[in-house]
Amino acid sequence: MRVVATRGSALALAQAELALGLMRSMDPAEQFHLTVVDSDGDLNPAQAVPELEGQGWFSSRLERALAEGRVDAAVHSAKDLPTVSPDGLKVGAYLPREDPRDSLVTAAGVAWQQLPRGARIGTSSPRRAFQLQSLRPDLRPTPIRGNIDTRIRRMGELGLQAVMVAQAGLIRLDRSGEGQPLDPFDECTPAPAQGAIAVQVLSQTPMAELVSLLDDSATRTCVEAEREVLIGMGGGCRLPLGVYAEPTKDGNFRVIVAWLPGDSSRGPVRLSAIAGPGELSARARDLSKQLLAAR
Repeated sequence: MRVVATRGSALALAQAELALGLMRSMDPAEQFHLTVVDSDGDLNPAQAVPELEGQGWFSSRLERALAEGRVDAAVHSAKDLPTVSPDGLKVGAYLPREDPRDSLVTAAGVAWQQLPRGARIGTSSPRRAFQLQSLRPDLRPTPIRGNIDTRIRRMGELGLQAVMVAQAGLIRLDRSGEGQPLDPFDECTPAPAQGAIAVQVLSQTPMAELVSLLDDSATRTCVEAEREVLIGMGGGCRLPLGVYAEPTKDGNFRVIVAWLPGDSSRGPVRLSAIAGPGELSARARDLSKQLLAAR
């Protein structure tokens, strides 16, 4: 029997079930068991995400269970993974990416343009907050923690007019109709790897061989390029940084970065590039250098 670890939220469990379904289709004779491992971030629900020091708050306990041989694989939201994997571990597969856009869930079911002046928007993400205010400076980002269901439920309790969440999460929880997705190129550029599921394994094991069959090459190309920008900028969820890459119709890839420079009154700096799959990560690194120069 193979043991697969995940966090315990409804979204994490839904993502893990997607991965398990694919594993079972690849090896019907094997039994797969799902186990829940609470992350450090889950155990500190009152602490705002920007205040969490270092990396791995939502992944390190799963990685430890994997490294110690207590589980055979770990399923993560790819955006939660640190930029460097611990020795002996690797991302064996990125599953086909779901809709990567940020989405606004409003109490009145309207788009951001129709929100009342001074509306309070629940988000603890500096990236989402600065891009939201670049669209409408009157909107008031308000810190909020919790899974998607919790944040949506607490809108009324906290007097919020909307919350910002990932559209991929809404889709995986069968709540896609509640969100108003934002354009990743002109409105709100997503977090690096947002919408992607990563299956982490021990290197050079039979489980690594099985998981490799699940890997989606286009998703890997995009996610690795996005993470190159994150590495170049120093990593961490506190960065007001958006990065998104997608395939183009001609077989190339387009990557865009959005960054809030020190003088936030200028609004976000947005840069983009187009490259083939073999050159995309290098072009992404070039964009991170340009962003550093704009600091």
